[in-house]
Amino acid sequence: MSKVIIRTDAAPAAIGTYSQAVKIGTTVYLSGQIPLVPDTMQIISDDFSEQASQVFKNLQAVCDAAGGSLNDMVKVNIFLTDLSKFAMVNEVMSQYFQEPYPARAAIEVSALPRGAQIEIDGVMEVPSTY
Repeated sequence: MSKVIIRTDAAPAAIGTYSQAVKIGTTVYLSGQIPLVPDTMQIISDDFSEQASQVFKNLQAVCDAAGGSLNDMVKVNIFLTDLSKFAMVNEVMSQYFQEPYPARAAIEVSALPRGAQIEIDGVMEVPSTY
């Protein structure tokens, strides 16, 4: 199987040497998304809830471009600069996902790109296109 590079203008452009996502067969590996607004490439605000929501919107745009949706994600990794904000992550995530939820990890890190408070990456399984 060959890899397919997923790219969409509906999500922030890559700011380094990576692709927004890579699809192999029916599996899509999504790069980390931070709360950048695609049109401006700026962090949406300092408000954590708004940052979390923007990250999920960015992930949704990449999932759409790959032929799936957030609910097709099977694994999500959440990186936070303050793990005490995790309850807010659950609240925001419940607005974007339906049960059954994906497997998930949450990790506190010392810093994220561009001063973001949250970054999320993951793996999505999409229906076969063959």
